[in-house]
Amino acid sequence: MKKNKEPEDNLFLALQLLEKEKGISADFMLNQIQKAIITACKNSYGGNDDVTIQFNKTTNQLEVILNKAVVEEVVDINKEISLAEARKIRTTADIGEKVGIKLNPKNFGRIAVMTARNMIRQGIRDGEKEQALSEFQSKLQDIVTATVEQVDPATGNATLKLGKTIAILQKNDQVPGEVINPGDLIKVYVVNVKITDRGPRAIISRTHPDFVKRLFEEQVPEIFDGTVEIKSVSREAGSRTKIAVMSKQPDVDAVGSCIGPKGQRVGNIVGQLGGEKIDIVEYSEDPVEFIKKALSPATVIDVKIDAQRDKTCKATVPDSQLSLAIGNKGQNVRLAAKLTGWKIDIRPESGFFGEDEEEEAPAAAEETVQEEVAEEAVQEEAAEEAVQEEAAEETVQEEAAEEAVQEEAAEETVQEESAEETADPEEENASSEE
Repeated sequence: MKKNKEPEDNLFLALQLLEKEKGISADFMLNQIQKAIITACKNSYGGNDDVTIQFNKTTNQLEVILNKAVVEEVVDINKEISLAEARKIRTTADIGEKVGIKLNPKNFGRIAVMTARNMIRQGIRDGEKEQALSEFQSKLQDIVTATVEQVDPATGNATLKLGKTIAILQKNDQVPGEVINPGDLIKVYVVNVKITDRGPRAIISRTHPDFVKRLFEEQVPEIFDGTVEIKSVSREAGSRTKIAVMSKQPDVDAVGSCIGPKGQRVGNIVGQLGGEKIDIVEYSEDPVEFIKKALSPATVIDVKIDAQRDKTCKATVPDSQLSLAIGNKGQNVRLAAKLTGWKIDIRPESGFFGEDEEEEAPAAAEETVQEEVAEEAVQEEAAEEAVQEEAAEETVQEEAAEEAVQEEAAEETVQEESAEETADPEEENASSEE
C-alpha cells in the first residue's frame, strides 16, 4: 500500500507548483513561511521568538526548534528549562546554556496558526507584486503582445493579460476607430510603470509615438542593428505619422530600407495601425533641407529662417500646393513642426497681400504702429469727450424736464385763478337778485 506524503513533502511540492504557475520564487516563500512560524511561536510560547527553523530540500524535511535557557529554578516555562529536563535533550547541557526543543507546528494555538496562514497569504500577494513589477520593468519602453481579456462596454477600457500579469489599456490610449474584442492578440507599448497601493501598474498605449518607432525596429533589420537611426517621430494616432530616419552608411538608403521591397515593411506597420498613413522622410542636419522634406508630400520652393525669432521659419510653396502643404485642418504642417522642432509658417509663392512691403520696410511698420497708438489716443480723447457731452446733454435734459414741470405748475395756477374769476360774477348776480 502506497504511503501518503508527509506534510513537509506537500509543502515543498506546493512551493514548486507556486513557483511554476505564478513565478514566485520558492526561496522567497520559504522566507515568508519562516517569518510566519517565528510569529506563531512567539504567540504560542509567551513571546519567545528564539526559534531555529531548518529546511532540508534534499529530504523535504522542515524542523522547528524552540530555544530555552537552562536554569536551576524555572520561572517562565516558555523561555526556561530545568537542568534535569535539559540533560534529557542534551547530556552535556549546563546552567546558563540554551537547549533546543523540537516543536510540531500542528501543536500551535488556533490564533497562532491563523496568524501564520495570513502572513503566508500576504507573502504570496507580495510575491505576485514583485513578480509583476519585475515583468513590467523588463518590458519598460518596449512593445509586448497581450491578450484582450475583456472590454468595458461603458468606458471602452480593455483589460489585457501581459504574460502572467494584468494591465488596463485606457480608451484614450487606443487608436481611434479600432475595434478591440476579447480574445484578440494586440501589441502595446509599455510607457511607464507606477507603484500604487494595489501594487505595480503598467501604463500601456497604442497611441504613443514611440509605439511606431518600436514597430519599425521590429520590421526593419537595418534599424535593429543600428545601420539606420530613427531621429524623430511625430504622430496623430489613427490618422498620420511622420518619421525622420538617417543612414550611418553612405551605401544604405534609409528611407528605402524602411519602406522595404514593394512597400512590404511599411505596409505591415500600416496594417498593425489600422491603415494609419506614414510619411518616411530623410533626416538632414541642415534645418532648411530637413523642413523641406518634413513638409512632404508638398513641394517646397524655399525656406527662410527668421533671425528675429527662435526656431521660426517661413516656407514658400507653389500656390497649387498650399492646401497640400498645410494639410487637412493644418495636420501636415503641424506634424512637420513637431518632427523638426521648428515653427513653420506656410505661404504661397504669390505671397500674402502686404507681406513683402512689411518685410522690406520695417520702419514703415514702426510708423504704422506709432500711428495706431496715436489713433488710439485720439479715439480715447474722443470717447472721453463723448462721455462729457453725454453727461452735459443729460444735465440739459434734466433742466428742461424741470422747467417743463415748473411751466405745467404755473399753467395749473393760471387755470385755477381763471376759474375763481369766473365764479365771482355769478356770486354778485345772486346777491343783487336777493
